[in-house]
Amino acid sequence: MRGVLSILIALCLALPVVAAPGDGTSPTSTLIEAQTRLVERTREYRESLEKVLAFQDAEVARAENQVQVRKDLFARGIVSRREMEQGEAALAGARDRADETRKRMEEADALVGETLAAIELARMPKVAHTDLVVTETVIRYQSPVAPDAVDFATLETFFARRFGHALPVSARGQTLVHERMGLDHRRAIDVALHPDSEEGQALIEYLRLNHIPFLAFRRAVPGASTGAHVHIGPTSLALLPVRNTSR
Repeated sequence: MRGVLSILIALCLALPVVAAPGDGTSPTSTLIEAQTRLVERTREYRESLEKVLAFQDAEVARAENQVQVRKDLFARGIVSRREMEQGEAALAGARDRADETRKRMEEADALVGETLAAIELARMPKVAHTDLVVTETVIRYQSPVAPDAVDFATLETFFARRFGHALPVSARGQTLVHERMGLDHRRAIDVALHPDSEEGQALIEYLRLNHIPFLAFRRAVPGASTGAHVHIGPTSLALLPVRNTSR
């Protein structure tokens, strides 16, 4: 079922890269329409993950109960250590599956937020020769010099030396959600920093000085559940072949 959903989403995502219709519709309105459909499909996908998570959480609860029972039986000499450890391994596996689904839900939330921000920015009046756009919700920087690749290692080294701890990366490169939807996210990362904080401001200054494009969220985009963070790298929705899978 999810494989079919992925194909439907990819078909919707293909709309921005085709020629604009000859009925007087502007390229901007065509793009906004396609991005709106992407938001709808991503929300549908997230809802499907919520249903999966409900079953996985129930599985975790059953496994936790079974582990407790086996521990009690082991203490009484009724079951072997191996049986108790098998129950613990089953519990760890159930928790890992639930955590992975939660991560995919967060990735879907981030994609919805990024797309809604793109819609907001597309509706703004065009200003010539402006690389930086600032609204109450987002800050977008489009580098006048297109970098061949973002040197994330150097960026992370700069941040660690400046602040004494690692750059808080929440999503690195291609995620399962982007892959399933046929989106190229290989040259981008998300960082869990508020762009108006001291660390966020230092990060944004570094990105601008090094001509690295970014999309910073100052607060949750209306209609999205993602809060403040900084998306670093290209924000264009370049398409990849959709992975054919039912997972």
